[in-house]
Amino acid sequence: MALIDTLGTGVSALQSFTTGLDTVANDIANINTTAFKGASTTFADTFSGAGVQVSATTTNFTQGSLVTTGVNTNLAISGNGYFIVQDPTTSAQYATRDGTFSFNSSGFLVNSQGYEVMGLTGGAGTTLPTSLGPIKEGTPPTGTQLQSVTISNSGAVVETYSDGSQATTNQVLLQNFTNQTALTSVGGNLYTGLTAAGPMTSTLAGTTNSPGSSGLGTLLAGSIEQSNVDLTQEFASMIEMQRAFEANSRIVTVSDTILQDIINLKQP
Repeated sequence: MALIDTLGTGVSALQSFTTGLDTVANDIANINTTAFKGASTTFADTFSGAGVQVSATTTNFTQGSLVTTGVNTNLAISGNGYFIVQDPTTSAQYATRDGTFSFNSSGFLVNSQGYEVMGLTGGAGTTLPTSLGPIKEGTPPTGTQLQSVTISNSGAVVETYSDGSQATTNQVLLQNFTNQTALTSVGGNLYTGLTAAGPMTSTLAGTTNSPGSSGLGTLLAGSIEQSNVDLTQEFASMIEMQRAFEANSRIVTVSDTILQDIINLKQP
């Protein structure tokens, strides 16, 4: 191997391990981010065989721990599936595991960005919700006021009114994907690329997208999902890549020294 190849090999390693360290740093930075999914970087030799390159940065989609918040509109998914939220301005839809939801001033169930949670709506009295759309508080029966809202493990949104009557006005639905790795993080705990990820059902429907059905997880109201980042593993990966970076820095330094010696030999 030529000396210039040795220098290039060392440089390729510095570039690749910098990417690996960036991934670790991002995971550690998001250790407390709701429903955050950590990632890992894998490496491969270059086509020419001289050097290393990043082969993939893979997201770990395993479930994080579920913690209680005490806010009854906060939802955590125990098992498979994603909430689908919609931007009310553009109608763009996103998948998310972050169930930090609340009802806004217009009565819609929204996330922290104001995106509306999708499901079945339109229920009242003994009529169950059947219309697909953003979940919204129902209209209380004449002469009553809304007292409370609860969400069951199966996603049923039950409203209780001042006269003691109840109605299932909405149904939270979930979506699962055949290839989660095709989902693309766009920040805000949101993912795009829903079509590429292969949704299990092309359209949300109560029979196949209700929590607890068709392999989907159940909901836990008053809870949220924590980050799945394993801090111990991240520190171990950081040390490993740091040592590799240092070793290859030494290769670059030695190569530079030898090249300088060669240049000096040619001086009169």
